[in-house]
Amino acid sequence: MMAEASRPLPKAEPRKGLRVLAGLARDRSPLTALTLMREWVGQAFEIPAPNFRPAFFVGPEANRQILITDRTLLSWRNASDPVVRLLRRGVLVVDGAEHDRYRQIMDPVLQRRNVLHHIPDFWRYTDQVTAAWTEGSTQDLLVEMRKLALLILMGATFHVDFTPHLQRLWQPILDLIDYISPGLWVVWPGAPSSTRHRKAIEAMDDYLYSIIRQRRDRLAESQIPPAPSDLLGVLVSTPDMTDDLVRDQLLTMLIAGHDTSTALLAWAFYLLGQHPETQQALQQEADQVLGTQNQPPSADQLTQLLQLEQVIKETLRLYPPIHVGNRRATETLSLCGYHVPQGRRVMYSIYLSHRDKEYWQEADSFCPARFARGQEEKTPPFTYVPFGGGPRTCIGATFAQIEARAVLARLLQRFDFRLLNGAQIHPHMGATLEPRPGVQMQIRRR
Repeated sequence: MMAEASRPLPKAEPRKGLRVLAGLARDRSPLTALTLMREWVGQAFEIPAPNFRPAFFVGPEANRQILITDRTLLSWRNASDPVVRLLRRGVLVVDGAEHDRYRQIMDPVLQRRNVLHHIPDFWRYTDQVTAAWTEGSTQDLLVEMRKLALLILMGATFHVDFTPHLQRLWQPILDLIDYISPGLWVVWPGAPSSTRHRKAIEAMDDYLYSIIRQRRDRLAESQIPPAPSDLLGVLVSTPDMTDDLVRDQLLTMLIAGHDTSTALLAWAFYLLGQHPETQQALQQEADQVLGTQNQPPSADQLTQLLQLEQVIKETLRLYPPIHVGNRRATETLSLCGYHVPQGRRVMYSIYLSHRDKEYWQEADSFCPARFARGQEEKTPPFTYVPFGGGPRTCIGATFAQIEARAVLARLLQRFDFRLLNGAQIHPHMGATLEPRPGVQMQIRRR
């Protein structure tokens, strides 16, 4: 509940507010505006946009309170947001006992022991995508990593070969990502969806309901329980999980799961292109651990890629795919000593927390060694939260990290990458934080 000492959330004074708007107009990036607000107003502030006045927080104290201490006073579900209209009763956008039940069903499938079974899948799909790369060609790694992330998620998690459907459903998937990205709905809650978005939803629903029916029929015919690594099979085998509820979980995993992996892998290549000496070091490490083998690595071999682990963690620090958390206060409360009324949207910036100069040395610099085992840079708990925290930690965190290691190891084992458009690339706040206009790299076989 609200403490008596709670203060009103600060706002930018008029002069600084104009400078924030000038920065936003110059860079056309909300990240610039938020960075300036953090610098000039503090770790907590109100954004006074038309019809959009969230309470915005940065830093470990706020992260802890939102993710742990007062999480029961904050709801994920905001009915006017497109993500709720799209995912309906998906695990990401429900609260309380309903969320806990879906997590109880889905968590075991995504635990480490089951994810490790997918390492050969990660390896195989990586080779499948790169088979189309010709020597010396230019590839957009944002596009290529999206192809790979989709094939991996559908093949490994749902046990469905998505290859025949990738081209047909590519644009509908991009349209759905656009639908839930910041847009007109931010200042016009309840804005109607466009014809393009409605058609994308119909196309994905047709596909998802078809694979649900096929899996139900197959399991009924065989009478064999689904594999513990088969999320689709586990969901359709669970009593009371209707086709609609299964669809909602599948679409949640499809959109959230593949888009975050896409961003992580694309940003990793951007950073390796900016730092070719690090790329060389990772290739040497892969050579030492994996040799020239064309067979998938063991789990033990992946854990020996320590420099690769550091690069993945530093990529997640600098460019966290989920860059901002979004909640709604279900009752009036005090956050970090500031008054937050019931019903107010509450947002916390993972991106700004990861780059906060108060806690990180050379906060904006690429320095994987800050995550060296036994020598990690000392920061307060909840300063680094790429997968959130608490009971609602990202359900796919383990999957994403093992996937990233396996994919990057295979690609670095086989290819040299030269970045061609580094000066043009900037972070774009969409459904995830992604590199725009793409990561153009020249590909050569090693």
